[in-house]
Amino acid sequence: MAYTNIDDPSAYFQTAIYNGQSGTQFDVTNDGNSDLQPDLIWFKDRGAAYSHYLVDSSRGRAKGLKSDTTAAETTSGQTNWDLVSFDSDGFEVGAPSEGESTNAGTTSKAAWQWKANGGTTANNTTGSLASVVQANTTAGFSIVTWTGAGGARTVGHGLGVAPDLIIVKNRSTATQWGVWINSLADTDNNFRLNETRGEIDDALWNDTVPTSSVFSISSATEVSNNSIAYCFANVQGYSKFGGYVGNGSANGPFIYTGFRPALVMVKKNGTSEWFITDIKRGIKNSASGTTLSATNAYSEAQIGPTQYDIDFLSNGFKVTDSNQYINANGASIVYAAWAEHPFVTSTGIPTTAR
Repeated sequence: MAYTNIDDPSAYFQTAIYNGQSGTQFDVTNDGNSDLQPDLIWFKDRGAAYSHYLVDSSRGRAKGLKSDTTAAETTSGQTNWDLVSFDSDGFEVGAPSEGESTNAGTTSKAAWQWKANGGTTANNTTGSLASVVQANTTAGFSIVTWTGAGGARTVGHGLGVAPDLIIVKNRSTATQWGVWINSLADTDNNFRLNETRGEIDDALWNDTVPTSSVFSISSATEVSNNSIAYCFANVQGYSKFGGYVGNGSANGPFIYTGFRPALVMVKKNGTSEWFITDIKRGIKNSASGTTLSATNAYSEAQIGPTQYDIDFLSNGFKVTDSNQYINANGASIVYAAWAEHPFVTSTGIPTTAR
């Protein structure tokens, strides 16, 4: 039985749920066991069809990207707009300028947060193309930026192990989001975060799997010029990325992760969105639904309660409905999961089974 080095995942990932205050500047404080100063915050309004809004401490509080669009990076022109600051245990939001999901209206918001290195970056020359990296090797997470176009290149990611999930976006140009995950059928394939298509072969990754030091890119616009990548690696008891095969039954597959999940994203390899479920919003759909989609700006109510049910267990998650998007019979489905708590602690103590 494998142990973890992370006894408290809330030190590296947390979800905050809060109500907007119609643009009035205010602090959002995390409630996990550990304080968490986030380096990546992914905002989404639950009650309104506002775009997702991603801000990280490498680019700075004023720079935002939207996972459901191809739009280039936006800039908040004032210090009290959108995200005001990354704080020691949460963040501060202000008047929505570019990211309505931060604080528009009074609807409920979700903010998924990951810790990297407190905003401290380093130049990385491991690859053939220089990059700027903010890495947390304990949590298997790095934020990587680079500039430059050309043919096939390699980019240093700073994790020390091969990433299992890479999410990439060109910051300067209206392009698709690219997603590489370890269970793709072909090393050169990718998903689109902002599209419902299954995996496609458009040569983003130069037909080369990532290594412990670099990932490979082509001359495609999505990975050229001024780009950013969020890189994640499997970490025992904290994060897990992979795939499962649906069975079309309400008694769906069980996926072992080695931890009780706090957040799970799933995507069918076929026409489907990236569906997001987390422990804070409820793992069973209410009458109005609790599922969100990274692929579009829908509110929870617009997606609705049409059976996107996933049970979070002490050592993984189980699909408990036959919905075609998360459990079509024979379909390949990829997932990304982060922990609420590990199944076995660093001292070998199992958690209570659920």
